[in-house]
Amino acid sequence: MREAIARKFKRDNGLDYSADQIVVSTGAKQAIMNVVLSLIGPGDEVVIPAPFWVTYAEQVKMAGGKPVIVHSSLEEDWKAPIDRIAAAITPRTRLLMFSSPCNPSGSVLTADELRALADVVAQHPELYVISDEIYEHIVFDGTHRSFAALPGMFERTITVNGLSKAFALTGWRVGYIGAPTWIAKACNTVQGQFTSGTNSIAQRVALACMEADPAQLGGMRADFLRRRDLVLEGLKTIPGWRCNVPQGAFYVLPDVRSSFNGGTVKNSVDLSLYLLDVAGVSLVEGDSFGAPGTVRISYATSDANITNAIGRIAKAIAELK
Repeated sequence: MREAIARKFKRDNGLDYSADQIVVSTGAKQAIMNVVLSLIGPGDEVVIPAPFWVTYAEQVKMAGGKPVIVHSSLEEDWKAPIDRIAAAITPRTRLLMFSSPCNPSGSVLTADELRALADVVAQHPELYVISDEIYEHIVFDGTHRSFAALPGMFERTITVNGLSKAFALTGWRVGYIGAPTWIAKACNTVQGQFTSGTNSIAQRVALACMEADPAQLGGMRADFLRRRDLVLEGLKTIPGWRCNVPQGAFYVLPDVRSSFNGGTVKNSVDLSLYLLDVAGVSLVEGDSFGAPGTVRISYATSDANITNAIGRIAKAIAELK
């Protein structure tokens, strides 16, 4: 399987990893935890552009490190400006971690933005990068670009991926990394004290996914694009809710502060609980993702469910006093 993953990295990402640079884990979440435990200790800082997948900051804390959050806004397309990221790096910074496409915003870093970020990383020889690319096959405009493929970044980058998103195999729990050999060996050592490895049945399924033609995923991507547009059109019916146009993944992250009433709904946590209770729709509050005043909406469901849910949300918001 590791040989198949290495071939996939070469075919899809232009990355020339050997099998001993691949580590297969019980989900991409464990893969990231392995890396963090291998590289981060007490006093180390990790720069995390926000919004970010909620696990990043908590994993850094578990390793004794300090997450340094670099915030962004809807007006910035939920992408922290490169100069703001550069300003957050100190002599104690050991790691930068980000996802593109991003969970929770669906934002995708452009080729120019990735190059600019690589230029910043190049100025700090002791800085490493976790590039979480689990949504690589769900990009609507253009093609996915791997950070490690940029000049000088291969030996500085740990590329994370898995089967949960593009292959819809969340419950099978298969994630993997491609990394410099010394980091891969460290991750193997860490993982050996936790789970040892992914079960053999899931590995056989993963092997088939790695060997499949990525062109087969085109239909799935088209479905997600249609559903994204369906959500965005629906959100226009909710007064005050503002949203960018995500270019990947399957989430939108609207600014919902207009619905805060200062009473029962003071923040996005209150709003999410209100919509769960009144509308029967489950959203995720944005505070945990580093984006207060927002909610994350997933459209990894049917068109009918999306239309029904947006209608319920709009009705509940209209009734909010």
